[in-house]
Amino acid sequence: MSSLVFLVPLALVLGGTALAAFLWSLRSGQYEDLDGAAERILLDEEGDAPEEDKTRNAPGARDRDPDRS
Repeated sequence: MSSLVFLVPLALVLGGTALAAFLWSLRSGQYEDLDGAAERILLDEEGDAPEEDKTRNAPGARDRDPDRS
């Protein structure tokens, strides 16, 4: 019985903290654009080299390059 006196308030405090953190994340807009981050990784940044140029500068590309002798 004495352990319940300690564990029940602890569970209520932890649950309230988790609820407060969730409500804060909702209000701060953390769930506004769920697909944006997933799609952003697929897009090339401006100034990136085209895909064929990236393979020329990759490590070990000298071994694969037919132009070099």
